[in-house]
Amino acid sequence: MNSPYRPGLATLSERRARMSADATALIYLGDELRYREVHNRVLNRADVLLESGVKPGDRVAYLGPNHPALVETMLAVVRVGAIFLPLNYRLSAPELEYQISDAGIGILFADRAMESTADSLTSLTDVRYIEWSADAVEPPAAPTPAAEVGGEDPAFVLYTSGTTGHPKGAILTHENLLWNSYNMLLDIDVSADEVALISAPMFHVAALDQLVLTVLLKGGTCVIAPKWDVDDTFDLIDRHRVTWMFGVTSMYAQLSQSPRWPDADLTSIRSVMSGGAPIPLRLIETYRIKGVTFCQGYGMTETAPGATFLGPRDAVRKAGSAGQQVMFDEVLIVDAEGNRAPSGSAGEVIVRGPNVTAGYWGNETATAASFTDGGWFHTGDIAYQDDEGYVFIVDRLKDMYISGGENVYPAEVENVLFQHPDVVECAVIGTSDNRWGEVGHAFVVITAESNLDQGTLSAFCSERLARYKVPKIVSFVPALPRTGSGKIRKQDLRSGVSLGAHSDFVTNTRKDSN
Repeated sequence: MNSPYRPGLATLSERRARMSADATALIYLGDELRYREVHNRVLNRADVLLESGVKPGDRVAYLGPNHPALVETMLAVVRVGAIFLPLNYRLSAPELEYQISDAGIGILFADRAMESTADSLTSLTDVRYIEWSADAVEPPAAPTPAAEVGGEDPAFVLYTSGTTGHPKGAILTHENLLWNSYNMLLDIDVSADEVALISAPMFHVAALDQLVLTVLLKGGTCVIAPKWDVDDTFDLIDRHRVTWMFGVTSMYAQLSQSPRWPDADLTSIRSVMSGGAPIPLRLIETYRIKGVTFCQGYGMTETAPGATFLGPRDAVRKAGSAGQQVMFDEVLIVDAEGNRAPSGSAGEVIVRGPNVTAGYWGNETATAASFTDGGWFHTGDIAYQDDEGYVFIVDRLKDMYISGGENVYPAEVENVLFQHPDVVECAVIGTSDNRWGEVGHAFVVITAESNLDQGTLSAFCSERLARYKVPKIVSFVPALPRTGSGKIRKQDLRSGVSLGAHSDFVTNTRKDSN
């Protein structure tokens, strides 16, 4: 009896080339690749993989900044039935060594710009440097058929940001990735004439899964930027009439603070998408005045990544919310006993659905600890739902601190700090205190022309927060340390490690009251 058909990504480039041969798939530094051309490149890269001895189930890594070669390599890896691992090129060699060893990587494809780093990775025996040009590439004389993989077979291993301890390799199956894109197609109404700007790093789940895979499935165009740059972003939006992009709060704030903002033409943009933390209402309003609507979502690597979504219709009405569960997953808020929390009561977010990871690579202990009966994945995030079912993320469970016996969620405090017009970025952590057990320590980035001091900022917070929630220490800093995916590295703030430009902290006088 023949095996049942299992949908997967192995034939994605082939099917899209057949359906949209002459449509533009990728744009990079002015060069355009049509879907037919992308597929020819994928076929050639697939042959290189097979000649290198890569078999279904093997892991293949890519190291380098955003580039069409990353997309081509990804599609070739899944075509031969192997598992793709995009490495964070900003990591140090020891950090890369850990992921390569943990995933059992046999072959690494690297951008020439990463040659010195790649050559220093002693755990690797096979490093291939990507040679790429925009010239036309002919398909192999006898292309190898796509591997019969799909469904629950692993397609990607993506490592978590590693904000604490060693990162874990989340396994994302063909099914996980497809269902995530299906949810995205329904929630944002992605169209075949979509032009998505990919300026966030593609080693991160949001750029790779939410945008690149979803747009390729639909037959739209991905405009790939080598890196994030404010001026380049304005130029690319204008030149290619970009309709959709993803970013984190700091990226959108930088755009709005640019001298080019008042005259920037953003009329082609249907919506912009963000994740990682709620967008401050002030920033939402700044973009609304320009006719741009924010779509916010909540998720993580383990949910491929979309778990909830706030669409354009509710962007202002439910500002601060992460939206409702996506079409094809389930989200619950539960108390410490695992019971469903009432509306308005905070509890842990748990998720299940076809987009949720199958577990962590080679780590049965971590996998078992993350799931409970019924297939529910425990996120470690604290949230509440309102009466309409909209989810409001409160904070990470591990980031909560207790001051004078009261629970304080830093994200709530950060939302208030963001309301001050001089605050560009901020992060709050709990720090030990002899009197109160713990107090809040805020790290704040302010506008260049601001003279904001702790007294003024504390008074601002005191009008909007209970006294015990107002940070007792404020450090005005030039920037906040971030992971490669844009998340704030709060463990660096807690440990006070040297952060280069980030370590030149200026701490104001402490107020010892609660």
